[in-house]
Amino acid sequence: MGVEKEEIRKHIEELREKIRYHNYRYYVLNEPEISDAEYDRLFKELEELEAKYPEFITPDSPTQRVGAKPLEEFKTYRHSIPMLSLNSVMEAAEVREFDERVRRMLGGEEIEYVVEPKIDGLAMELVYKDGALVVGSTRGDGWTGEDVTQNLRTIKTIPLRTLSEALPLLEVRGEVYMPVRKFRELNEELGRRGERMFANPRNAAAGSVRQLDPRVTASRPLDFFAYGIGRVEGREFKTQWEILNYLKSIGFRVSDLVRRFEDIEDVISYHEEVEKRRDELDYEIDGIVVKVNSVEQQNRLGTISRSPRWAIAYKFQPREEFTKVKDIVVQVGRTGALTPVAILEPVQIGGVTVSRATLHNEEELKRKDVRIGDTVVVERAGDVIPEVVSVIKSKRTGAEREFKMPDRCPVCGAEVLKEGPIRRCIGVSCTAQLKERIKHFASLRALDIEGLGEKVIEQLVDRKMVTDPADLFRLSKSDLLKLERMGDKSAQKLLDAIEKSKHTTFARLIYALGIRHVGEHTASLLASNFRDMEELRNATYDKLVSIPEIGPEVAKSILLFFEQESTARLLRKLEEAGVRYEPGRKPEGEAREKVLAGKTFVFTGRISIPREEAKRKVEQLGGRVSSSVTKKTDYVVAGEEPGSKLEKAHKLGVKVIDEEEFMKMLKGADISVGN
Repeated sequence: MGVEKEEIRKHIEELREKIRYHNYRYYVLNEPEISDAEYDRLFKELEELEAKYPEFITPDSPTQRVGAKPLEEFKTYRHSIPMLSLNSVMEAAEVREFDERVRRMLGGEEIEYVVEPKIDGLAMELVYKDGALVVGSTRGDGWTGEDVTQNLRTIKTIPLRTLSEALPLLEVRGEVYMPVRKFRELNEELGRRGERMFANPRNAAAGSVRQLDPRVTASRPLDFFAYGIGRVEGREFKTQWEILNYLKSIGFRVSDLVRRFEDIEDVISYHEEVEKRRDELDYEIDGIVVKVNSVEQQNRLGTISRSPRWAIAYKFQPREEFTKVKDIVVQVGRTGALTPVAILEPVQIGGVTVSRATLHNEEELKRKDVRIGDTVVVERAGDVIPEVVSVIKSKRTGAEREFKMPDRCPVCGAEVLKEGPIRRCIGVSCTAQLKERIKHFASLRALDIEGLGEKVIEQLVDRKMVTDPADLFRLSKSDLLKLERMGDKSAQKLLDAIEKSKHTTFARLIYALGIRHVGEHTASLLASNFRDMEELRNATYDKLVSIPEIGPEVAKSILLFFEQESTARLLRKLEEAGVRYEPGRKPEGEAREKVLAGKTFVFTGRISIPREEAKRKVEQLGGRVSSSVTKKTDYVVAGEEPGSKLEKAHKLGVKVIDEEEFMKMLKGADISVGN
């Protein structure tokens, strides 16, 4: 290997070390030392160098977390030391009995306990050899699990290489879980796409880890807490507390709820404290784990059957109860999704009276076969809405009644569109989804009403000052001054922004309407094929599907949207309010000379328009956009805070232009920006 290549290899490894360190600061310690932009620059530089020198790519590089090929099946993996389950107790008296038994077996020695939260996730084992992750497996039956290494490599809180020390062998054990907030967001997204939603965070984590395609796992918001070790070579540990601190020091996340106690009564008190805080946490726990701290004492206590004598799971009160379904009603969410909700005979679950529980969607309703009058199992997990888990069919009397989902929205009466398991209201004035519709209508890529933020929208809707997006154009300064934290200057500024938004393009207006399945690109396609809104409203199914990239589902959604009386009413109000748009035209660039044909552009730093839009404009004129600078690059567009690409451009003698020059190129070619 030449001197120059050896220097490059060293620089690549230095970049990896920096990125690993900053990952640790960000994901484990939650104490970042650099900005996201600086981190992105480091990561991008590493990606570019590895692309240029693929012989230097290593499996533990931060760039290798995502992108492995899908597996045909999971292989089995035999644990070197069995992953034992824990005996569970629920009463303080049982915990005291555990303490007495342990002390008796140890001949009255002093004992210290380490207490950890019992994460409701999936137990995993990670095997590191010389500091590098080589195997990741599920607990399985305790002796044999499934090899899910490729999937676990995608989780950012699982180090691909340990920090500071590389032991010959280290088996790390912990729990993969999905944060509660991320779980809700994932379910909302699955619902919007018409896909089956997960029942709870643990179910979501399990389904995500056991994907044959690692790219699916990578798209899921999974996290990892370490809580112990299996085999280890090159180091000895005297206590569980030492193990946890060591794991944290080499790059693993360890729960900040971990404590040490000498008195079992303090353990019981802490259990009560954590149970009260349970709903504040962003991860599900169902109890605490109590472990004898001394490793030497653990070894002497040993194991029985499938569980250790030196640890127990001290569980919280159950969050499931039996009750009856009095009725089933439909709730309309902020995206228009219709959710069946069971009205229950009130029941106490975890200290809270529960009288309603979600049934998720029509598919789940049918799968569980929930009927009015059924006796059901209801689960309450955290502050997530309680859900009906299952039906006790043996208690049916024959008087139970089936429930059918409505074809009309129960809030506004508009038609309901069926998308997989989800039924969705398409009414543009439906009050159940009005806030989100207005937020979309005013967004940057739609009518771009600067200053109309979420807090203002909430007040306008809650005070019934707007009933649809068109009402925004009827607002006066006196109306706005009634809102909280709205002064004269900010009110006038918002009014000016609303007035300015009246003059837009056809594509932006189509996008702003929020038609299901019609994003920015589809809106541009429609604007390129129809002159105005009237022509679009009268379009036939055949005409719509004849447009490239518009399929049957999108066409049906457009037709159904324009069939609604609420849509006609909204369009009338927009026209009366003075909203005007440039007529539709043929696709941009169709009759335009490809003046950038054969030219390659690279962007570095921040520019005032989204990168994707800049790329699209270049491609419309026949050019191409690359992510790396080479001798064949024609232009490097340097925005604010440019990265290493600028330096490389200077070294290679590539022409560097600023954003102003780039915009002049587009304007000279009659390419509009931002529409």
